[in-house]
Amino acid sequence: MNVLFVNACVREESRTKVLADAVLKKLGGTVTEVNLNDSDLQPLNREHLNYRSERAGRRDYSDPMFDHAKAFAAADVIVVAAPYWDLSYPAVLKIYIEQVMVDGLTFLFSEQGIPTGLCKAQKLIYVSTAGGKVYGGNMGYDNVKVLAEAFWGIKETMLFQTEDLDVWGVDIKAQLDKTVAEIEQSNL
Repeated sequence: MNVLFVNACVREESRTKVLADAVLKKLGGTVTEVNLNDSDLQPLNREHLNYRSERAGRRDYSDPMFDHAKAFAAADVIVVAAPYWDLSYPAVLKIYIEQVMVDGLTFLFSEQGIPTGLCKAQKLIYVSTAGGKVYGGNMGYDNVKVLAEAFWGIKETMLFQTEDLDVWGVDIKAQLDKTVAEIEQSNL
């Protein structure tokens, strides 16, 4: 099993990474990590978007700018680790998502404009931590879940998260250990 680990954990002592490591251990397989903190990803600007669209329109994916999308489409399982920041995820994950949203590699639009997923993965596992409560849905996970199901063709998404880690008096280790136990007992 080929696992693609999309690591959007910015802090060296990331609490989200603790959960991701538990998921990766439980999954086993061959893990390929894309560490977004160490990447040189840039947001798509007009020039790059036009260039990418022109290449994708010809189904010419030979440029290295398509490497992330190719790896994403080929993975058996995708694990995304992203802390919950400002009601979403770190900006670098959004930039990565822009890189993998490639018509003809990760999805294909029908003549009626309906997307069909082209990703091999049948499961995407999203792990996150938050300093406080996540109110009204997790807009980081919820966004990725919609993309996975509607665009990439990934049938199953799972969320493991720990909240309240910055609340005064909370036992951080106990909170993380509780979620790690959930991961260990889950049917990944």
